[in-house]
Amino acid sequence: MKKTKNKNLTSFADHLDKQYGKIGTAKRDAYEQGFEAFKLGVLIQEMREKQNLTQEQLAAKCGTTKSYISRIENNASDIRLSTLMRIVKEGLGGNLKLSVAY
Repeated sequence: MKKTKNKNLTSFADHLDKQYGKIGTAKRDAYEQGFEAFKLGVLIQEMREKQNLTQEQLAAKCGTTKSYISRIENNASDIRLSTLMRIVKEGLGGNLKLSVAY
């Protein structure tokens, strides 16, 4: 049986290239950076909810404010590495691992 391709479908990678430009362009780099920040906020929110913590409780555990936790979770705030480490370690009881990809 021969597979046919639907010529009306666009891959996600092609969509990103069309919408934001190729990898390495300023517009695409800004998109990728924003997407990483979004993923970080979702990750923190998921970890917080898994531990049945409110934003206020998490903020109190790591010495920040509820509004700051909310801004991070909603991708409306940049976060310093030291603050991220404190949220993960003191607030969520985890360890932060970073990796760099080329």
